[in-house]
Amino acid sequence: MERAPQGAEAAEARGGAPARTRRLAAGGGVLVVVALLAYWLGGGGNGADAVPAPSATPTPSAALTVPDVFERVGPSVVVVQAGKSLGTGVIAAEDGTILTAHHVVEDAPGKDASDEDAGDVTVTFADGTRAKAVVASSDPERDIATLKPAKLPEILVPATLGGAATVGAPVVAIGNPLGLTYSVSTGVVSGLNRSAARIDKGRGLSGLIQFDASANPGSSGGPLLDARGLVIGIVVSIADPGGDEAFAGIAFAVPIGAALGGGDGDGPPGDGPQI
Repeated sequence: MERAPQGAEAAEARGGAPARTRRLAAGGGVLVVVALLAYWLGGGGNGADAVPAPSATPTPSAALTVPDVFERVGPSVVVVQAGKSLGTGVIAAEDGTILTAHHVVEDAPGKDASDEDAGDVTVTFADGTRAKAVVASSDPERDIATLKPAKLPEILVPATLGGAATVGAPVVAIGNPLGLTYSVSTGVVSGLNRSAARIDKGRGLSGLIQFDASANPGSSGGPLLDARGLVIGIVVSIADPGGDEAFAGIAFAVPIGAALGGGDGDGPPGDGPQI
């Protein structure tokens, strides 16, 4: 015996299909609205305020790892040999001009690179290319010199110069300490506006960056780099309280602005040999 549905059951039976239809239609309307919003926000609409898609492109100011810094700047570093004096230099311009420390090449005459006997300075580039070089300019007061090589490597990679030093900021030094070419050391900027005495007891250097990355004889003229791989200074000397030219945790660099002809400053007295 069949019984007709009553109450709620009857209502559901009578209106079940239309009710389900309404619910599905409402759900479909929500999906359409969501799809339109996604299309609009994704830039498919014609609104003036459409949101651009995010970009993962790194900014130039991003800090690098130490291996990244070395990979970027290592090809710009050169070995400088001037008689018995060994030092470091960094390619500073597209024409191959090299920045180094004056005391590394102070005994080399400045001549035309075309001369067969052009000085006693030899530079070795990262790819092994060797060339004679002449002292193009010299600033003994700042202990900075520039070299002009007679020959350039097939691929020339100048370093990027610039950036101010900040106390506590990480730094990387690349050089040839004790003849160990392309050595890398790391540390921080320990102080600014420092002064250091000279071996020859002449006028001391001032306005220097103090840092604690390892430096030894042969490091002079090498670049001091910030975390972005920018050259912020040229290494020139170390503190040597023992008088044995051994690294005591304090080294000095000429700020790149001063190395390029800018001003310097005064600071607390330092003491140490040029390296």
